[in-house]
Amino acid sequence: MAVKIAPSLLSADFARIADEVARVTAGGADWLHLDVMDGHFVPNLTFGPALVRAVRQVTELPLDVHLMIERPADFIVPFAKAGADYLTIHVEAQGDLTRVLKDIRGLGVHPAISINPPTPVEALEPYLSLVDLVLVMSVNPGFGGQGFIPEVVPKVKALAARPRSYIIEIDGGINAETAGPAAAAGAEVLVAGSAVFGARDAAKAIAAIRAAGDASRPR
Repeated sequence: MAVKIAPSLLSADFARIADEVARVTAGGADWLHLDVMDGHFVPNLTFGPALVRAVRQVTELPLDVHLMIERPADFIVPFAKAGADYLTIHVEAQGDLTRVLKDIRGLGVHPAISINPPTPVEALEPYLSLVDLVLVMSVNPGFGGQGFIPEVVPKVKALAARPRSYIIEIDGGINAETAGPAAAAGAEVLVAGSAVFGARDAAKAIAAIRAAGDASRPR
């Protein structure tokens, strides 16, 4: 399976969001990744369901909504109604995560779970049968433009080695240099922010990341 590229709108120009979405869509993006931060779970604040709804109105691409929020149970309904296709919560978040994941599926949205770099991969075990996607963070969440943390690669390998029904996604510091090791370990969806939106030619940047990932994918 070819890798999918999910440009992260965290690195987009929010004043021109429709144009930015059109630019990466024309450039070959497979998904769009939207990072929601609440200022508590991570030390940054981004946007809410209104922006997801606005993006949904200008694209048919799958919307991969990453909830970096402390209490995801309080927010899954508005983000589902806004048009999310995937809703990712963190294993480090508060609340009954099993119930939250089941509720996400009940809303007609793909449930997903994410893990931060310091957290052992074993923490995901109770939830893997409940999700359609696992997101491995390859930076500490909260801000864009950080460097890739190679120590997370064994987590991707461990997740890929299991009998599974989930997709493996990786987010953080992904570019044409790091896409290869990530994909070689088993990552199937590559989230790239500044490497795409910071490029003058988004199509060329997406193509370079895709080529590096596809060349390294296990055969």
